[in-house]
Amino acid sequence: MTESVITQQLVEQVDRLPLEFQRKVLDFAQALALALPKGVPGRSLLRFAGEIDAEDLQAMSRAIQADCEQVDADEW
Repeated sequence: MTESVITQQLVEQVDRLPLEFQRKVLDFAQALALALPKGVPGRSLLRFAGEIDAEDLQAMSRAIQADCEQVDADEW
């Protein structure tokens, strides 16, 4: 089944529904659209592999280990 056939059948079915049910179909379609994955596939990021200098990676790792899971009560 092609996309245009599905769209046509969907419109036909929704047209037969009472307005209240049409609204529910719309709400459901909008919820589905929000549930779509966001971002990019990991394979598209492979070109960046190895771009960060090893020394910078070590510095980042040390900063994470030193500062993670610590709460500053006066921060807020």
